Amino acid sequence: MPETAEQPRFTPPAIEHLTVGDHIKGVSWAVGATLGLGLLWALEIARDGYFSVLDHMNVKPRRRRASAFPAGRPRKRHRVRRRAS
Repeated sequence: MPETAEQPRFTPPAIEHLTVGDHIKGVSWAVGATLGLGLLWALEIARDGYFSVLDHMNVKPRRRRASAFPAGRPRKRHRVRRRAS
């Protein structure tokens, strides 16, 4: 015969009423977060503008394109033989 467990009684969650100080703290935190994100957004706009100006001021490359690898056939590399010890 299965045992029936007693169902726990449902208790509604306790409502905590905020004080005036708690409201002020919450609102000031939200205002501070909004101002901080706005500052980051403004700095991002300034950074994008700065780099776009640098892009527009960029001097055209030389006639010959600069490269780390010179044009033409690569040189042959000679292997260094090690002596057997």
